[in-house]
Amino acid sequence: MPLAPANQSQLIRSSQKDEFYQTFLRNNANETFQTLAGSKRWLDWRREIELLSDLAYYGLTTFSGFQTLGEEYVNIVQVDPTKRRIPSRARRSLLVLCHAFFPYLLDKVLMCLENELEAGQESAGGVSRRQAASWRWSLESWLKKWMQHAVGLLSEPQRKACVPVVFVLQQSLTLLHRLHVALFYVSGSFYHLSKRAAGISYLRVIGRDGDDATISSSYRLLGAVSLLQLLITVCLQLNNFRQRQRARQEWKLYRNLSSSSRAARCILCLEERRHSTSTPCGHLFCWECITEWCNTKAECPLCREKFQPHRLVYLRNYS
Repeated sequence: MPLAPANQSQLIRSSQKDEFYQTFLRNNANETFQTLAGSKRWLDWRREIELLSDLAYYGLTTFSGFQTLGEEYVNIVQVDPTKRRIPSRARRSLLVLCHAFFPYLLDKVLMCLENELEAGQESAGGVSRRQAASWRWSLESWLKKWMQHAVGLLSEPQRKACVPVVFVLQQSLTLLHRLHVALFYVSGSFYHLSKRAAGISYLRVIGRDGDDATISSSYRLLGAVSLLQLLITVCLQLNNFRQRQRARQEWKLYRNLSSSSRAARCILCLEERRHSTSTPCGHLFCWECITEWCNTKAECPLCREKFQPHRLVYLRNYS
């Protein structure tokens, strides 16, 4: 009897079962290490312990050529792109690395890069030395030294330009994962990015189920809804990004007007400020201009901070 491809529900149940046993193994490893080495060392090495637990789980199952507990639970087996042979050891090794080690490494790299870019010149002093003391024997210590050297080669404007790039990259990884899951709901293959990278799919040992068509149609509908939700999320994030850019440009305009003119000007009417009034965030406007603005939007025209109109402060004897 020919083996049929595993459907979406089987792949999801298998993944959930594997996550259950991985969590069980992580908790026991963390508890053992905390008991033997103490809480302080456990906090420093917690992520590495979880990584070793995942590598041990997949090393004893996938890498060794056996089914994981989740795959055994739903009776599915791994196959290579030919659909006729089990994956080679090289493919299984790539799967384990992409599934367990690469996410850990990428998270560490982005975190160290973000910390180095956002740190000021003072971070090169005592704070960094205190942190380095706690990371002396961890991978993060080596990454931090490498990032310090790489970021040190950049000029100050280049560092400021790289900060939003790192943020966009972090957000893009989350959106990429959501896009991949939505495509899985539609196509029914490669629930994890690691399996897509390794080219490993699944066949089920049991025969074809009569409910396959109903299951596939239900998940396709879920995938369409997920793609629509993802599109809305991207549009909202782009809109927020444009608003932040516009607020930054208006603030630069306000700063240029303030520095180029002796007379204090209102950014709303672009005339000399009359009856100066302060918002809770500290920006100054004409009383008539800011109250009229607040009738439309209860936020600062410059920094977009939300506030109630009754929090406006009229400044007496202030030009």
